Amino acid sequence: MLLGTLVIALVATAMAMPIGVLIAVYTTEYSGARGSRVLKTTLDLLNGLPSIILGLFVFILIVDPQNKQTGFAGSVALAIIELPLIARGSQEVLLLVPSALREASDALGVARWRSILTVVLPTALGGIVTSTVLAVARAAGETAPLILATSSFDPQKFSVNPFEALPNVPVWIYKLSEEGNPEGFTEAWGMSLLLVSFILFASLGARALLARSKRKLSP
Repeated sequence: MLLGTLVIALVATAMAMPIGVLIAVYTTEYSGARGSRVLKTTLDLLNGLPSIILGLFVFILIVDPQNKQTGFAGSVALAIIELPLIARGSQEVLLLVPSALREASDALGVARWRSILTVVLPTALGGIVTSTVLAVARAAGETAPLILATSSFDPQKFSVNPFEALPNVPVWIYKLSEEGNPEGFTEAWGMSLLLVSFILFASLGARALLARSKRKLSP
């Protein structure tokens, strides 16, 4: 269960992080004020959507056409949840990069895209990573999308293939809670404690690192 959850979360982060950082770079470095407001509003709306809606979207888009649940479908759902968090967090960090660094790069005749890759992003890397960790902690406990995307798994089968239905902690907790078995309740509570502990420590650690990165970037 833990390994399946890890695989789903890693695949989701591999999809969400590059797109989220690209959105943040576009809104802070290229788009005008109006375009930036539109993207920020869209991200905020996406962040406010109930996770069951995102799960239904992925079910209709991926699961239903294939007539098969997969860990990849669950990863897509979690990636949509992570995307606005990574993008908005990365935006805030990129805005804290001192403008003097950009001006110095421009004065040396460095191309804008190269300046972003070699100066701006490395400077903000710590904040981007902590924003990603916060997003993973937020998505790790989601159950509703995974019930629709990757719940038809065999708990006795060991697999890390994302194109099969992968065992995962949130769905297994849900299944155990529905069985009415006292031993199952005990296992469900233990796994719940483990999952909540991971989310708690990841969130606290990420917030501490983010605050440290902001102090370093602040003039």
